Amino acid sequence: MTESIPDTMLLHLSEFVADRIGLYFPKKRWDDLERKICSAATEFGFKDAQSCAGWLLSSPHTKSQIEILASHLTVGETYFFRQKKSFEVLKEHILPQLIRSRRGSGQHLRIWSVGCSTGEEAYSLAILFSKLIPDRKDWNIRILATDINPRFLKKASEGVYSEWSFRDTPQWVKERYFKKRDDSLFEIISPIKEMVTFSYHNLAEDTYPSILNSTNAMDIIFCRNVLMYFAPERAKQVIDKLYHSLVDDGWLIVSPSETSHFLFSQFTSVNFPDAILYRKAGRLPQTLEILQAGPDEEANISLQTPPGFITEINPEVTFSVENRETLPKRPGPSLPPAIDEQKTAEPQTSDTQGRYIEAADRILKLIADDKKDPKAATFLARAYANQGRLDEALEWCEKAITADKLNSGLHYLRAAILQEQGSIDDAVVPLKRALYLDQDFVLAHFALGDLAMRRGRRRESNRHFRNALMLLRGYDHEDILPESEGITAGRLSEIITSITGEEESV
Repeated sequence: MTESIPDTMLLHLSEFVADRIGLYFPKKRWDDLERKICSAATEFGFKDAQSCAGWLLSSPHTKSQIEILASHLTVGETYFFRQKKSFEVLKEHILPQLIRSRRGSGQHLRIWSVGCSTGEEAYSLAILFSKLIPDRKDWNIRILATDINPRFLKKASEGVYSEWSFRDTPQWVKERYFKKRDDSLFEIISPIKEMVTFSYHNLAEDTYPSILNSTNAMDIIFCRNVLMYFAPERAKQVIDKLYHSLVDDGWLIVSPSETSHFLFSQFTSVNFPDAILYRKAGRLPQTLEILQAGPDEEANISLQTPPGFITEINPEVTFSVENRETLPKRPGPSLPPAIDEQKTAEPQTSDTQGRYIEAADRILKLIADDKKDPKAATFLARAYANQGRLDEALEWCEKAITADKLNSGLHYLRAAILQEQGSIDDAVVPLKRALYLDQDFVLAHFALGDLAMRRGRRRESNRHFRNALMLLRGYDHEDILPESEGITAGRLSEIITSITGEEESV
């Protein structure tokens, strides 16, 4: 491959990669970008990197092609319990407090490994949970692990590793949680493997937080050695979405080289020995201003948030917010416009998701005299679900269903909430009800397929997935699916085909 890529083409190529995948290749890294495109060219069937680059810039691409490109652009350098200080802080300070607060009441924990690579980080977290929670079968523990590289995800799902993945890892990890195979590889034991769900997720393009892809209401998010590959503007956007994906008082853990008071200004920074973590502060006092609106006007509500702050805390003493250092004031969130059918069908951006969370309790006050309003009840059900307040979400969802029994979307939402609560079998009933009311409800077919697959019913699963793919043929690739919170028809089609191996339909 002798044809090099001209600088002009590398500039456009770096912009293309940033837009579609989120990865940042400034001019000083163009040599690295060219080497990676050269590697991808062979798989795409081109004789040189320049021809491949020209094709990437001039042609439409399927999701699978973008995934192949991502597999050549991303780095999978990781091992078990990498950057031990983060795990030590988690083990000694954060998890014990979190476990105590949840034990006996709402025994659930949610953690997200973002950019999970080949799975070592996610399995390390599962091992840590197994050590700290001996009665974990009585808990609803969900570890979501996502990556943009499907080859990494395939290896992670298999759970088989060589000695190289255990470098600088305590010997007991390998001895207690892995089985040595005849080929000298090590396979993780089933109880640990079953604690982790691996899923494709593109931080640049996909929706989050959302109850529909389980990226909502996280207690802890690991996002280490990921943000460094983004341009500052893109990193800030991702951090904002991750912020809204956390519950109040949830934790974001990044690598030491990624800490930044500017990028994480909406968080409280907490200093531990040899580690800085970021915490989403609990709900702070806010000023609520309500202007009476006419019958045809939208209610105008503004919420003023106090300035952000940085906190330095002795973790041996307390996690409370103390020693505040004032930062430049950030504009407070405002309530979404008045609820109507058109606006509730719009895709939910991270900003809207955040405003949902901040506004939920205040909407309760506004509709106190009219609790039979299905639109307001639906709004509250979604808001509480995305916060992880699932009992309240289910309560409001059921109120909405009582007021609007024939709304298939409400039954679908109820099923999603039940799944979050761990009631997999109970979620089937409202999904079937949703399909009874609307047999063309694509997401209900997909959800039933997913549930059947989890229960080992492959034939039933494939039937629902095929039905979903058939219905998706009636949509354009970029159409937002009803009740999807921003998921496009093309994206769902790609998810299904990645599961079933069927040809894309949209």
